[in-house]
Amino acid sequence: MKKYTVAQVGVGGRGGVHIDGWLKNPDRFELVALCDLDEDRLRTRSEQFGVSTTYIDADEMLAEVQPDVFCFSTGPSVRLPLVELAAKHKVKGLVFEKPMARSLEEAYKITELCRRNNIKAAVSHQQKYLTSLQRVKHLADSGELGEVTFIHSTTQWGFSQIGTHFTDYALWANNGSRAKWVVGNCHGTQLLTQDPSHPAPDYVLANFECENGVRILVESGKAAPCHMPDTEATYLDSRLTVYGTHGYAWGDTDTGRAAVTQSSKRQMLSGKPASWAEEEPTRLQPMFARDLADWLDDDSKAHPCNIEITYHGYEILTGACLSCLDRTRIDLPIADPLAVGDLFERLRDELTAVPPPPGHPNHGTA
Repeated sequence: MKKYTVAQVGVGGRGGVHIDGWLKNPDRFELVALCDLDEDRLRTRSEQFGVSTTYIDADEMLAEVQPDVFCFSTGPSVRLPLVELAAKHKVKGLVFEKPMARSLEEAYKITELCRRNNIKAAVSHQQKYLTSLQRVKHLADSGELGEVTFIHSTTQWGFSQIGTHFTDYALWANNGSRAKWVVGNCHGTQLLTQDPSHPAPDYVLANFECENGVRILVESGKAAPCHMPDTEATYLDSRLTVYGTHGYAWGDTDTGRAAVTQSSKRQMLSGKPASWAEEEPTRLQPMFARDLADWLDDDSKAHPCNIEITYHGYEILTGACLSCLDRTRIDLPIADPLAVGDLFERLRDELTAVPPPPGHPNHGTA
């Protein structure tokens, strides 16, 4: 097995998680350089993780270090320029955060850059490595649920935050079968104006059918089902549920899980092996990183979070919003991603400002 060099831009909160993921795979990766505009933070991280080579300019770092893998953990506004740098410096592997882009046009350009330059890119939809979601996937694949017929993903956070995660997880649970069309609805402008870096309608519903006949429903935002009414950590209130002809299984971000399977004979099996706070720093990013190394070794071992499935998930959510605005079904793939324009600006202009439903635990909150 080959060992790959890594250079990383961004050493803040999520950046530190990525650094830890590389360092916990010392047989597969060597973290050779760090880069950040905040020199004090960069110095602190350099000392904390023992990475002595540092830069404040990403282009300079990539030119001098010439890493196999480029990772960046930054705000969405610089996604495309940094992917352009990855192509310029001919990296083999690329890792970056969600949302993959700020528009379908940008997402398409990023995906095309990776295709044309043979860059194996993975986007950090890392909750696929949670024990709870891994269990759901195992039960679906094993036949314990019978033939999968319907998948339901819900998250209390919006399209650009956790919505892209749980659209991706629904596709993953369905073994990557592509959506043929999507019908959607959305409402509310509070989140569209409150967080310019992660804009979203207050609620988006995407209803779509995949090529294998499985129907999927994704709900993101404040009107989505609430499974944790007593928590203030609403980013943890997300669930993936897979229904089959002989049972169903669900898993939460906070690692709760339950299932009714053929073997359980109508009895519900439940468990919570660890909390998100326990699993997130120890399991997710190291496993994510290791799968990248395996993909770099072998083209047939595509990363579960590869950019192709990520782009398709972004396309589905975009299609759901277009379906609402244009009052029609959107067939997929979207024929001309470059012609969609500024979706979020259009949503700001055409949606009505509507608060969450009265009585909802997040009524009146972001």
